Amino acid sequence: MQKIFTLTFFTIFIVSIIACSEETAAQDIEVTVESQSKTKITFVELGSVKCVPCIQMQPIMKSVEEKYGEQIKVIFYDVWTDEGHKYAEIYKIQLIPTQVFLDENEIEIFRHVGFFPEAEIDKFLQEQGLTIIN
Repeated sequence: MQKIFTLTFFTIFIVSIIACSEETAAQDIEVTVESQSKTKITFVELGSVKCVPCIQMQPIMKSVEEKYGEQIKVIFYDVWTDEGHKYAEIYKIQLIPTQVFLDENEIEIFRHVGFFPEAEIDKFLQEQGLTIIN
């Protein structure tokens, strides 16, 4: 009798843990989807901290991120490092710096190679429906 009680208790305990885990995961997914829905464009900068034009892009990326806020996600990959080299292959870049712009579905919509002046980036982003907030 005690084995049945222990087995029943253990089963209820495991089921409740699984149910709580699924509820927490569902909440995490909802938060993630809500956060991503505000991001209209992802700006991927592929370069290196040892490349002069890439270094010149750093303040531009920071400015773009501040100007457009949650409408844009800015990512930098140093493709001359072991960790960042895979992104050079993923995005099939040949020269740095390379800027890749992705839509909300993470589909590439524009690519630029070389130093990209901020005014030109602004023009492109505004053509995509982004507005300056700061």
